[in-house]
Amino acid sequence: MFFFIKGYFLFSHSCLDRYLNMGNLLKVLTCTDLEQGPNFFLDFENAQPTESEKEIYNQVNVVLKDAEGILEDLQSYRGAGHEIREAIQHPADEKLQEKAWGAVVPLVGKLKKFYEFSQRLEAALRGLLGALTSTPYSPTQHLEREQALAKQFAEILHFTLRFDELKMTNPAIQNDFSYYRRTLSRMRINNVPAEGENEVNNELANRMSLFYAEATPMLKTLSDATTKFVSENKNLPIENTTDCLSTMASVCRVMLETPEYRSRFTNEETVSFCLRVMVGVIILYDHVHPVGAFAKTSKIDMKGCIKVLKDQPPNSVEGLLNALRYTTKHLNDETTSKQIKSMLQ
Repeated sequence: MFFFIKGYFLFSHSCLDRYLNMGNLLKVLTCTDLEQGPNFFLDFENAQPTESEKEIYNQVNVVLKDAEGILEDLQSYRGAGHEIREAIQHPADEKLQEKAWGAVVPLVGKLKKFYEFSQRLEAALRGLLGALTSTPYSPTQHLEREQALAKQFAEILHFTLRFDELKMTNPAIQNDFSYYRRTLSRMRINNVPAEGENEVNNELANRMSLFYAEATPMLKTLSDATTKFVSENKNLPIENTTDCLSTMASVCRVMLETPEYRSRFTNEETVSFCLRVMVGVIILYDHVHPVGAFAKTSKIDMKGCIKVLKDQPPNSVEGLLNALRYTTKHLNDETTSKQIKSMLQ
């Protein structure tokens, strides 16, 4: 039997009775009756910042409010493939060269905007990690107490996986940028003034080139940012960060596989949101934790998480399963069980 309290938790009687008199409901999260690990409802739909969260929340919100526009721009990115092909096939036709250049320059402006957004997102993530891993609270306590920040962290991961899914299916991005760089180099050699060069100078072009060469550039940015956060905060145990990630993965999994929780989602999009967030934190954990997410000692129930994914309509999760297959670091390690490997084949 379950209790419903404060809009956040479902508790068994035995667990609740054991701790209610202690006045600390957070203790319930470690109760042995809850064998699935952290077991609470993270309100991704309605969480609002408390007074203590507001400073970080407002800083991150400035970044997140631009995320949807970035995705819309990326979704509508069509590329200049036709103009580029015409220019390459007729190298002596100046009009076609100008037409291709005129088509590519504004597109590179968009690519620059996406890249600069990744830098802003990285800074936002580091701010959230600082808040969600600080002492004296445990990661579980942070996520329960600071649900608005946890929601923002989830929104960053959700955006990241959506961005990378769109980028992976759009080869025009790298083709356009490669053409831009080749043409710019040729114009420099010939001392031709290049409109647009001020937009993307050589140093920035090099960094953008590395960014777009990645299959999943936003995920790589977040992985690097999380690894850097751990290495720069040597006074903070790495477990504070990895436990924050594993707790988030566990909470998403439990919410998805527990009918009492899942029935509380009022928006059908919340299921896909939870799935993306779960996969996102698994990948971050796998990159940051020394032995990764797939080892027996991992605090993430990988079999449970994969099962939750496989229980969804196949066409809705294939991209997420591919993210686990191809963007994790430790899946093919010897420490990964054959069962997990076969589940992801």
